[in-house]
Amino acid sequence: MRRISMSALLPALLAGAYSASASAEPLQLAFPSYPTSQPAYVAQQQAQAAAPSSPQYYVYAGPQRTTRYAAAPPAYAAPAPVAYAAPAPPPPTATGPGGGGFLQAIFGGPTIMAHVYQPALPAYQQAPVPAPAPDVVNQRQAYAPSTESDSSAYPVDPKYDRQVVDFRGEEPPGTIVIDTPNKFLYLVKDGGKALRYGIGVGRPGFTWAGVKTISAKREWPDWRPPSDMLQRRPDLPRFMPGGVDNPLGARAMYLGSTLYRIHGSNEPWTIGTNVSSGCIRMRNEDVEDLYNRVPVGTKVVVI
Repeated sequence: MRRISMSALLPALLAGAYSASASAEPLQLAFPSYPTSQPAYVAQQQAQAAAPSSPQYYVYAGPQRTTRYAAAPPAYAAPAPVAYAAPAPPPPTATGPGGGGFLQAIFGGPTIMAHVYQPALPAYQQAPVPAPAPDVVNQRQAYAPSTESDSSAYPVDPKYDRQVVDFRGEEPPGTIVIDTPNKFLYLVKDGGKALRYGIGVGRPGFTWAGVKTISAKREWPDWRPPSDMLQRRPDLPRFMPGGVDNPLGARAMYLGSTLYRIHGSNEPWTIGTNVSSGCIRMRNEDVEDLYNRVPVGTKVVVI
């Protein structure tokens, strides 16, 4: 197929069209018919143009923001009203014959308490305030507690209780052996046994050793402190009759011609200690038991 150029073909087409139009009828142009009435929107525009012009306003509505809460805010209860009691009315004032007022205040009115100013006394004129007495804890009397019931309430080491023990010694049965260092009194018995009691012995400087005999026995003995004891303890009484408050206790067994005794005590807490001025002290129940077991003339060995 041969290609034809448009630049060569266009003059030939135009020459052919001109020759055809010259021999044909004249060209008639036909146009579509349009309605003569105006469109509706034109009439509206003309009506608006004929109406008196009025200003037009435009309202801008910004974007609306919606606030969201995680939970509804808590509701608080209104505080309860506080009720106050009405003040008590003042007491009525008795009216005298004068009719009250100024005359009654002078002659027959109620007594008016007036505050009188009193200056404070200087320090050198004020009365001294006595100092409180210090508390005394476990203050002991000079020689004894008050009652026997008080003395029995104090515990004693069980090893000082009266008991039968083995005894090895050369002393015959019926002999009293006092072991001062260990605070024991032995009443020797048959078969290598002894009845052992707990005792209180002399303080340092008042202990002694030797062999004595029981020269006398007394129940609830009186007590007359010796002169050398009164020099050391001037607060002691010169004489005390026998009884529960007596420091010699319920029984006493006198040793020879000395001032030493085996006696009871109303201070049982001192058993097992160095406490006396040379005497051998026992609990009252123990000295009563020993008192009933030994006669006058019993041999006493103090070591």
